[in-house]
Amino acid sequence: MYNKIPKLTVVGAGPGDVDLITLKAIKVLKTADVVLYDALVNEELLDFINPNAELIFVGKRRGCYKYQQEQINELIVERAKTHGHVVRLKGGDPFIFGRGAEEMEFAAAFNIETAMVPGISSSLAVPAYQNIPVTKRGSAESFWVITGTTKEHKLSNDVALAAKSKATVVVLMGMGKLAEIVALFQKEGKNELPVAIIQDGTTSREKVGIGTVDTILDIVKENELSNPAIIVLGEVVKHREALKKAKEEYSKELIAV
Repeated sequence: MYNKIPKLTVVGAGPGDVDLITLKAIKVLKTADVVLYDALVNEELLDFINPNAELIFVGKRRGCYKYQQEQINELIVERAKTHGHVVRLKGGDPFIFGRGAEEMEFAAAFNIETAMVPGISSSLAVPAYQNIPVTKRGSAESFWVITGTTKEHKLSNDVALAAKSKATVVVLMGMGKLAEIVALFQKEGKNELPVAIIQDGTTSREKVGIGTVDTILDIVKENELSNPAIIVLGEVVKHREALKKAKEEYSKELIAV
């Protein structure tokens, strides 16, 4: 007889590298009765799931939806009531443009117990894997993380505000709005501001384009960069090259000795 308590745990899978999921997340996956996972989740993580759990792919990629959000919400509730512990496995961190909070609220409205396991956000990890710190003494005292496309499919107004600051600006889901983003930074006279575009960050498919506000559109075209990608605008992008030069200088000194 079924006697499990309905529960939803929203779990962050990290930015793509399978090793970047947390130990707590893996422990939760082993207790799941049902796992609903997204397209950006590394499928190697499915090996950590309770082998008796039901796996349901609910992701989307390049605008192709397997399930609409309303359907996912209903599926969470239905499976929790019929199976018990539902784990919603989402890429990055579920509370950073991941709709994890919305799904928890929906489940709670049906008296379903909820919990959340944070994930490593792509907004921090993807630049870090390319030796780009989002803050650095003397370069950036703060950083913005902004969605490039709102639910109305428009560029967030916060991008224009961020372009006025000296902070590092990290834009997620913004490749379709890149020309608009560039124009806003050009309007602020930041034509030479360094920019990095990182596609499929932290994975074996990773591709990178480095330029400036004025050159980045051509670089994206030349390197055929597209979604899923992260846009980083700020002086901190220079750290990547500075680190490379420091290593090269050290190597030259060793050879000279």
